[in-house]
Amino acid sequence: MAVIELIQLSKWYGEVIGLNNVTAEIGPGITGLLGPNGAGKSTLMGLATGQLGPSKGAIRVFGGSPWDNPRLLSRIGYCPEGDPFWSNLTGHQFVLFLAKVSGLHGGAARRAATQAIERTGMSPHAGRAIRGYSKGMRQRIKIAQTLVHSPELLILDEPFTGTDPIARHELTHLFRELAAQGTNILVSSHVLHEVEALTRQILMIDHGRIVAQGDVQDVRRTMLDRPHVIRVRVDQPRKLASRLAGWEMVTGVSVPEPDTVLFETRSPEAAYERLTTLILEDGLTVREVAAADESLEAVFGYLTQRSAK
Repeated sequence: MAVIELIQLSKWYGEVIGLNNVTAEIGPGITGLLGPNGAGKSTLMGLATGQLGPSKGAIRVFGGSPWDNPRLLSRIGYCPEGDPFWSNLTGHQFVLFLAKVSGLHGGAARRAATQAIERTGMSPHAGRAIRGYSKGMRQRIKIAQTLVHSPELLILDEPFTGTDPIARHELTHLFRELAAQGTNILVSSHVLHEVEALTRQILMIDHGRIVAQGDVQDVRRTMLDRPHVIRVRVDQPRKLASRLAGWEMVTGVSVPEPDTVLFETRSPEAAYERLTTLILEDGLTVREVAAADESLEAVFGYLTQRSAK
């Protein structure tokens, strides 16, 4: 069953369109929500967490509408991009208060707060006032309050903002661990390699519309208007480039580095097969053969350029 369903969903603010008639399903596991600023990501998260109501269409989370639905919202943990703190509270007081708001009481609330703070690496700083926290520490304590009531769905809006490389590594490990334990995660981020470290499943929005959904590699294969770029690291790059230039299926060849050939083709499967034969025939020593443009960053760039036309 879909975790989140968008059904001809639109949201507008006066004359400004946040989402425009989008239909999609977000399944279990981790999904990366991607798009440039103003694309509609925060609008989608606001609708999924019941902070906004649809202007048209519907959104379903676990089969129900999140609007004015406290029972459903208790199954969701939300980490906003902004800092909604009472800065005079300590980290522990903040998380404990939100544990109680989520319906936990007494010892259960205290244990849940302590555990959530520990999972985000904030135990040494839990007794300090939030006003003295760095940006990275604020991000961690926000994630702690997201986890405190053990939700089935986490909605994380730019959770890595302001964190250092160690914190990003630790949070990535935490999110993947939670997903392995059955928690569903929708995570928005501008830093594409961070999403790529978490998941290959994406939902990409631009100008209020969905421009791609699914596994990154599968999305790339559907982009028939873009030739595929294949990278070969080889001991005789100019010899290989010369041979490739004579293939009808190859639309471009370059040697950007002393040991690297890049070539473009609209028939990648056939090119990979023929390349293997060529390498054996010519006795070339190859260190790598790989797609050069199936990364999340490349697909994101292609799709946002195309949707802007």
